[in-house]
Amino acid sequence: MRQRIIILSALLFNIILTTSIMAQTNIYKGRSSYSGDILYNWDGKNLYKGRSNYSGNILLNWDGKYIYKGRSNYSGEILYTWDGKNLYQGRSNYSGNILYNWDGENIYQGRSTYSGDILYRYDGKNVYRRRSTYSGDILLTVDGVLPIPILIVLLL
Repeated sequence: MRQRIIILSALLFNIILTTSIMAQTNIYKGRSSYSGDILYNWDGKNLYKGRSNYSGNILLNWDGKYIYKGRSNYSGEILYTWDGKNLYQGRSNYSGNILYNWDGENIYQGRSTYSGDILYRYDGKNVYRRRSTYSGDILLTVDGVLPIPILIVLLL
């Protein structure tokens, strides 16, 4: 009986996780949540320009490790590599090619974790300039689940 409960719990968790990932996420300019201020939208795999979900408007796609240009998943179209903490240029995972790193709240330039090198702060909804929490420093508002590497690329 206990094993069935564990299996059912795991299945339910997977369904909830999959449903939340597949939901469309909009990225707005500044503090806005007005549909006219949607800069991008994310469907769980592809990043689109504006509110469109038209395949011709795919800017990037992500497979969990690599970020590709447009709709491509060809290795020659890899723009960035993500290892869970660092964003690298191209297919590299060489520490010298780290463009940005993430500590769970802040995005830093390069390999640095020095507070003076914080470029952005992300609280799960708003992206702020530097270490700010001031509403006037909100650059983007995210209304759902957005992978950190995709967010970083949007801020480049």
